[in-house]
Amino acid sequence: MKLAGRVAIVTGGASGIGRAIAEQLCANGAAVHVVDIRGDDAESAAKAMAHDGVDAFGHACDVANHADVQRVFGGIAAAGRVDILVNCAGVSHIGTLSDTTEADFDRVFAVNVRGAYFCMRAVIGTMQAAKYGVIINLASIAATSGLANRFAYSMSKGALLSMTYSVARDYIGDGIRCNAISPARIHTPFVDGYIAKNYPGREAEMFAKLASTQPIGRMGTPREVAELAIYLCSDEASFATGTDYLIDGGFTRLHG
Repeated sequence: MKLAGRVAIVTGGASGIGRAIAEQLCANGAAVHVVDIRGDDAESAAKAMAHDGVDAFGHACDVANHADVQRVFGGIAAAGRVDILVNCAGVSHIGTLSDTTEADFDRVFAVNVRGAYFCMRAVIGTMQAAKYGVIINLASIAATSGLANRFAYSMSKGALLSMTYSVARDYIGDGIRCNAISPARIHTPFVDGYIAKNYPGREAEMFAKLASTQPIGRMGTPREVAELAIYLCSDEASFATGTDYLIDGGFTRLHG
C-alpha cells in the first residue's frame, strides 16, 4: 500500500494499459478516478477495482474537449486534492505523410497532444498549492524511433515527450515530478482488434509476426507497464523526473 492516501486520475483508464495502471494504483492504496470517453466502461472498471475501503470512481470524459475536461477534473479537484495524473488516453493512426489526411492529423493531435495539455493544465494548480504532484505521460517508442507508417502518431508522441520535459523543468521547484513511459508493442485489446480487422483468418500468424519484432521475442503486457508506472508514482522514485522510461523488450537498442 505504498500509495495509501494518494488521489490519482488515469485517463483512458477503462481498458488496456490505462486500466492496468488504474488497477495497480488502487491495489497500492490510491483512490483512483478512472476517466474515459466510454463512461459506462469507466464506471464498470472502477467498480471492479475498488477494494477494502480504497475507492475508485468512473467518469465519462472526452479529453479532446476542453469544457469536458474542466467539468470532470474541476469536480474531482473540488472534492479534494489530486496527487497523481496518468495521461494514458490516446488514439493511433497508421499511415505515411502522403496518406495522412488533415482530418487524420487533427484527430490524433486533438486527443494525444491537446488532450494531455488540457488534463495537465487542469491539475497543475492544485499540485502547486500542495507542493506535491506526479504526472506520468504515456508516450511511445514512436516518439524517438522513426517507426514506418506512423507519421501522425509519432508526431503526437514526440510532442507529448517534449511537453513532459518542459513540465518537469518548469515545476520542479513546486515538488512536482513529470516523467514519460515509452512502451514498444504491448498486447492490448487494440492489437487484437487491429489484427482481426485487417487480417481476418490470419490472426495467429500476424500476432506472431508482430510479437517477433521485439528482440525479447514477445509483446509486453499492460501489467508490466503498470508496474513501472507504480514505481514512478511512488515516493521511492522521488529522485526521478524529466525522464523518458523505455519499456520496449530491447527494441530501441537491440533491434535490427
